[in-house]
Order: sequence, then structure tokens, then C-alpha cells
Amino acid sequence: MWYRKIHDRRDRESAGKSRSTGGGRALTGMADILILVGTESGNSQMVADLLREELGRLGHRVDVTTGADAADSWFAGRDVVLICTATHGDGELPDNIIPLHDRLKSARPDLAHIRYGVIALGDQTYHDTFCFAGKAMDALFAELGARRVGERLEIDACTQPLPDEEAMEWAKEWVTLL
Repeated sequence: MWYRKIHDRRDRESAGKSRSTGGGRALTGMADILILVGTESGNSQMVADLLREELGRLGHRVDVTTGADAADSWFAGRDVVLICTATHGDGELPDNIIPLHDRLKSARPDLAHIRYGVIALGDQTYHDTFCFAGKAMDALFAELGARRVGERLEIDACTQPLPDEEAMEWAKEWVTLL
């Protein structure tokens, strides 16, 4: 229910806006950020959309894409990626990010030019697989040569029912590390 209220409010506020911010190149000193979303229930998408708006207000150019939409060309001109993914089921990656994960794992592109961060959403009651999708994407990007900036944020749905609040605070600090 809370998601629908926030989502409806955000849709009204952003009616007619595109899925990116900043229009053109990022300002000097500001980052051009691609947020990759892995979601089943919409919580990660909600977090990514709110981060797009907030980081855009701070002057960064931000594009949001689901893992299924992300093509290799998304990485060619990028040097900053923020992975925002939930874990679902018994520790699985969300269905929409599996194609990207599998494509990266098999093609093994050199991502040494990428700096990245990870926001992982999970449920601590699933102790053995808590935030596994975020951990898996983190490990894959590191294997491919990307450099993680800052610590991975792990948000527990049991203690933080509104994951956007914690993600906003983390992201404001994360962008200062870029």
C-alpha cells in the first residue's frame, strides 16, 4: 500500500518527464550515472526512480534501465554504474536482470573503465540468501575489472520498510566518493 501511495505521488509529480535527468552531458564535476534495476515487486524500481530524481537535482545526469533493457552499448560510454537490485525467491536474481547477468558472465567484457556502487534489497529472515542478488552482481562487476566505490548498501525489508529513505542517504554520500 505504501508503495502505491509513493508511486502514485511520484507519477503525478513527474508526469511528462523522461527517464533520464540532466539533458546532455553532466556538468563539470558531476557524474553521468547509469542505474541498473533488478526487481520483481517494484521496490528496487521505486528506489532507482527516486534516486534518479534526487541525484538529478544535485546536478548529475542519471539514466535508469532494467537489466533486461541494458545492452552492451550502455556500458561503452559510461564510467559510473549504480546497481539497485532486490533478491527474490530463495536467493535468486530478479527475472529482469538475469539476461544481463548471464550475458556479462558469458561475454566477460572488460569493465575496467567502470566505477560502480551496489544497493541490495533483501529480507533478513532469509539469512543464508540475504541480499544475494546484489552480492552476485557486485562479485560479477568486480570479476570483470570494474572498481566498486564505497561499501555495498544492504537494506533489510524487515527493519526498513521504506528502502528509499536509506538509499537516498547512502547515495548522497556515495556520489561524493566518485
